[in-house]
Amino acid sequence: MKLVVALGGNALQAEKGPATAESQLEVVKETAGYLADLIANGHQVVIVHGNGPQVGRLVLQNEYARGVTPPMPLDVCGAMSQGMIGYHIQQALGEELARRQLDKPVVTVLTQVVVDLADEGFIKPTKPIGPFYTEEEAEILAQERNYVMMEDAGRGYRRVVASPEPRRIVELATIRQLVDSGQVVITAGGGGIPVVEAADGRLSGVAAVIDKDLAAERLAEELGADALVILTAVERVAVNYGKPEQRNLEVLTAQEAQRYIQEGQFAPGSMLPKVRAAMLFALSRPGRRAVIASLAKAGEAVEGKSGTLVVA
Repeated sequence: MKLVVALGGNALQAEKGPATAESQLEVVKETAGYLADLIANGHQVVIVHGNGPQVGRLVLQNEYARGVTPPMPLDVCGAMSQGMIGYHIQQALGEELARRQLDKPVVTVLTQVVVDLADEGFIKPTKPIGPFYTEEEAEILAQERNYVMMEDAGRGYRRVVASPEPRRIVELATIRQLVDSGQVVITAGGGGIPVVEAADGRLSGVAAVIDKDLAAERLAEELGADALVILTAVERVAVNYGKPEQRNLEVLTAQEAQRYIQEGQFAPGSMLPKVRAAMLFALSRPGRRAVIASLAKAGEAVEGKSGTLVVA
């Protein structure tokens, strides 16, 4: 099967400890094993990854260096994170495939994604970036730096930025050629570099971070993928999450997903975009399916033995 696989933050960095390049690479090496399992089982894999923590730290580094070197805008930081994370996945997965004697080239495509400046995402920021803070720290940052801070799924407070809908993947034709030639492609990293398109076709970057799950859904549609696989830290989607009446879902229909979204069951910037992306892909064409599952059970999820299957 042709799979578009969206990797969550747990696939890219450790939950605890210093967030160094070395520690990130160690986590990615473990992730590469799960991806190699899918490839070894005969699946054609296209990889999309998030960048929330990484791009947030790059922005912080830029701000702390103010006065020494000019800070880079958010879209440039997104491009930097796309290259950094793509490099780590490309290296780790390439080594793992070679160890298994699987002759599959791995390539990273620096990817731009067109967004609309009139998108509601620019009016109401929802995309978390950077590290977690206490409520007190968040209040100080909001006052001193005019950050928009939001509680993130019970784990603390994070800065949130604009997260517009992905409209068009600029490098799609190149990505399609690489996929069709049998290469493992890492693309639309961090949701893609957000750009707006002028009437004459010129592109320019904007301050935003596109949700990687929605970008993966757009890519999966355009590539004619058989399944969209969204990998995260939990085994299944749940309603009443974290409450005594929590219920994990094995199958979720688009109609049920819409009802749960209206009830506010899924946290913005966390499970909500995952469910939305899965629902959109399942509805895009008869027979298409999406699964939301844990990274460690990616292979089982593709076989229907784990995760939450999202269907029309």
